[in-house]
Amino acid sequence: MKIEPSQRLQTLQTQYFAGLESHIAELKATGKQVIRLDIGSPDLPPAQPILDALWKSAQLPNGHGYQPHRGSQELLSAWATMYRRCYQVDLDSSHEIIPLLGSKEGIFHITQAFVNPGDVVLIPNPGYLTYESAALFAGGKIYYMPLLKENDYLPDLSAIPAETAQRAKLMWINYPNNPTAAEASQDFFQQAVNFARDYHIILCHDAAYSQVTYDGYRSPSLLQADRATENCIEFNTLSKSHNMAGWRVGAAVGNHTLLNHLYTLKTQLDSSHFKPILDAAVIAMTSDQDWLLERNFIYQKRRDIILRSLYSIGLYPQIPKASLYVWSPIPPNWTSETFCQKLLEDVQVSLTPGTVFGSYGEGYVRICVCAEEGIIREALQRITDWMVRQ
Repeated sequence: MKIEPSQRLQTLQTQYFAGLESHIAELKATGKQVIRLDIGSPDLPPAQPILDALWKSAQLPNGHGYQPHRGSQELLSAWATMYRRCYQVDLDSSHEIIPLLGSKEGIFHITQAFVNPGDVVLIPNPGYLTYESAALFAGGKIYYMPLLKENDYLPDLSAIPAETAQRAKLMWINYPNNPTAAEASQDFFQQAVNFARDYHIILCHDAAYSQVTYDGYRSPSLLQADRATENCIEFNTLSKSHNMAGWRVGAAVGNHTLLNHLYTLKTQLDSSHFKPILDAAVIAMTSDQDWLLERNFIYQKRRDIILRSLYSIGLYPQIPKASLYVWSPIPPNWTSETFCQKLLEDVQVSLTPGTVFGSYGEGYVRICVCAEEGIIREALQRITDWMVRQ
């Protein structure tokens, strides 16, 4: 018996990193020692008080049942506290915060909550894969906003045709950026808010990397822009900021009316978090945050190792002030895909081709800092030796 999947599902393919993991598993099964600098999964643990809170809460007999869809009041207050501390943004914890099972699911579901077949979704190119897959699954029409080096990897809002903007329902921006590691100023955020308000577009900002910063840089929040809560939602997560990627703790914050529609959808899709995770997340956001500065300095040292090695072989990426990535040009006469394929097969170093994130990623690779210094040095030495032989 042959049963076809839904037409919606047929708009999607297995996500790139899922396929990559299978291939790497095959290589490892043959004895190959693969070094992965492709995916942005923090290799360092959360701070000890967070782990202690998880353990302590898990011992309580009454913490293993379903939790409220909006999480605990302590969790909502913790998100508000963190926004006030990090961004000087005051959030109404009762109406302007919706907890998420990581920001990825919120990004996918907000699109399903608002986009009808034929609605335009404005998406950065290159950009995080879920913006595109969510739009396709909803039947939306994608308009790609090129992120170009000459424009500091910011979309040129003036280049979006007025008729396209008038048909748009959602617009995605993401700073610090994945994959380019670019940052945006408060001035740009204000321009984006104004543009979206003028065209009655829901402006969504993916702020996953806003607390992973270097060299004294501090990333702003979209919600610092004037009148941002009229038409904006910001997606945040503890995955990158607090080394809790597998814990799946995120939040959507901003306009309460928009968030209510997301909430309606989420009540049909999940049953909130495991209570010990909620309790530990509260500690993550409200306890001493000095360890994040130390963690960021570790990432910064790794970043510098990567940059020095790339410079030594004639590749000159921009110095990222934030995120977990270095966005590097590749040598001439290669495509991003073939360059990464050869590196993986020949010297077992896995990088992410820029084209995974869109056509404007051609000519680049994304290199992640989520490995120990010794492993990163080994990976870059393999790449250097391989380059000499080409």
